[in-house]
Amino acid sequence: MRNSKVLTISLPPRVFARIMKTAKSKGMTRSELVREALRRYETEEREWRALFDYGRRKAQTAGIRTEEDVEHLIDASRR
Repeated sequence: MRNSKVLTISLPPRVFARIMKTAKSKGMTRSELVREALRRYETEEREWRALFDYGRRKAQTAGIRTEEDVEHLIDASRR
């Protein structure tokens, strides 16, 4: 019994060629390369989300509500 699912996607020829070239240069299959790319994407998204959440909490604590508030703080620090 197969332990994975098959996903068929359409790609522009140039993207497909890049996948083929990258997979070959790394000694990976196309599937391995795409799986690794997805893992990295998910990790990066999680890290960015955590960073934005941290910034949002810090801004709330400092009373920053708008981009204009940020601009005023930057202008004030430059004086």
